[in-house]
Amino acid sequence: MAVKTQFQYTPAVILVPMVMVLLMWTVFYIEVRFGLNLNEYGVYPRTLSGLKGVLFSPFIHGSARHLYNNTFPVIILLASLFYFYRDISFKVLFWGIIWSGLITWGIGRPSYHIGASGLIYVLASFVFFKGIRTRHYRLVALSLAVVFIYGGLLWYIFPLKEEMSWEGHLGGFLSGLLLAMVLKARVPESRKYAWEADDYDESSDEFMRQFDEDGNFIERAEEDAEEEPPQVRYHYTYKPSEKEKRKED
Repeated sequence: MAVKTQFQYTPAVILVPMVMVLLMWTVFYIEVRFGLNLNEYGVYPRTLSGLKGVLFSPFIHGSARHLYNNTFPVIILLASLFYFYRDISFKVLFWGIIWSGLITWGIGRPSYHIGASGLIYVLASFVFFKGIRTRHYRLVALSLAVVFIYGGLLWYIFPLKEEMSWEGHLGGFLSGLLLAMVLKARVPESRKYAWEADDYDESSDEFMRQFDEDGNFIERAEEDAEEEPPQVRYHYTYKPSEKEKRKED
């Protein structure tokens, strides 16, 4: 598949991140506007009622700072997902939320786990590991960019802060890794040059013939030297003028 047909802009690149962020901010506005506390719709580990948080917890945040810190990573990572992996993007988004929520439900402390942090770890983990696995230069570059920007997130899959749901982060990280291994993405073939072809004949390559087997530059053999241009013969035809014709007459 050509690169231009695989890596191209579609409306989902902008719409999906915007819809996700709009839902997050709308839920927070409703909580503040009407004095509600929707934490009970978060993931509460190992309880039947706590399973509803698997779907609802990514849209619930405990404070404006919590929401603000999650907004830009969600936009950037979702846009990257839908641009570079558009054929499996919705699968990654759906199963990432489900798997990370279930892992959090299974290993979490007895408390309400809320926020889109788990989804952020899903996206960052998937984009990194999938890019490395594909070995496509653009996707590898994207993986390195994720490491450069969000590499510090790795520390928060460990219990460093009591008030932070490291279980949700770990669940998201593991979910992204599993999705990168399970889901198959269509990746355009990298351009192959003539010397990479299976039937490449080095002896017929004019450039390679300039070097010996050790890679040293050599002068062209005499038989390969430029041949002398063929000699040109000129034939003249004399045509007498009208004056000369009258003299002859």
